[in-house]
Amino acid sequence: MRESATTGARSTPVDASAAAPVTASPLSLVLLGLGVFLLVLAPMLAWYVEPRAKVTPVDVDVTTVFTGTGSYFDTEALKTRERQKITITRHVLGDVTASEESGRAVWDVSTTVDTPKTLALKDPRKAFQWTTERWVTDRRSNAPVHCCEEAPSRFDGDAYLKFPFDLQKKSYRWWDNTLGAAVPLRFAGTKRIQGYEGYRFTGTVGPTRTGSRQVPGRLVGRPRQGQIQAEEWYANSGIELVVERRTGRIINASISPRKTLRAPGAGRDAVTLLDGRSLEFTPATQRAQVELARADSDKLALVGETLPVGAAGAGGALALIGVVLVVLGRRPIGRP
Repeated sequence: MRESATTGARSTPVDASAAAPVTASPLSLVLLGLGVFLLVLAPMLAWYVEPRAKVTPVDVDVTTVFTGTGSYFDTEALKTRERQKITITRHVLGDVTASEESGRAVWDVSTTVDTPKTLALKDPRKAFQWTTERWVTDRRSNAPVHCCEEAPSRFDGDAYLKFPFDLQKKSYRWWDNTLGAAVPLRFAGTKRIQGYEGYRFTGTVGPTRTGSRQVPGRLVGRPRQGQIQAEEWYANSGIELVVERRTGRIINASISPRKTLRAPGAGRDAVTLLDGRSLEFTPATQRAQVELARADSDKLALVGETLPVGAAGAGGALALIGVVLVVLGRRPIGRP
């Protein structure tokens, strides 16, 4: 009976391939993983890396030179010299240590205004006019920061030595240190400087009293008075700044400053101290500024546009190929 029962029993065949776990090929998994990595990397570059790269540099050492013709008051001859070459030289040096300590951009600025006579002396102390400043700005917004022994102690506006990043086609407030206030500059289209296009901003400053200076009375039409506190007046008939859109770097500047003296309460100028007509960046300064702007702009475009777009495109393609290979190439473990 036992032999008969054993002999008559039937066993159900088992499909070994259905029971075995399934795996994909190593190549498909590698392509899928690389694609997912690039898809995650793309928004990180655009939303995390680029904003942190878009900061005002602190290790700057840049000299810009304006030249043009104009007139100035010769204090030795006590008369105005006409049709003279006027040179403005500005040296910007970043204070790296102070910037790191404060987390801001700290720049020391030396500006000289020279006539042909003083330019030959090559000494800022003997220049027609010499000013020193210390500018502190937020590295991301370019807004003024009041700390770190800034000078002047008060300044505001959107721009001075540079404009904010990612310029818009709108008006900006540019700080004019001679005026001691921000001047609205309106967007006026685009302009190419040394073959490189930038946004053009223009504005003017009407005659404005900026202070007083003690001078001989006869100098301002008051010969019966010995020394007199004459009024200092300033105007700028033409400000034109051409700015690189992405970085906010000024690639060309043209200004027409006019400084005069008036007798107290007088309605017109008595002496012209300085009258610069369209003082503009020299070609050498334009080329240097364009090279710096192009290099910085290319870096920002790389991390903010080129790499994210490339990573997203390549990541999507690799992930798709990886998924297709996983679906088509699955096989049971242990089987070829």
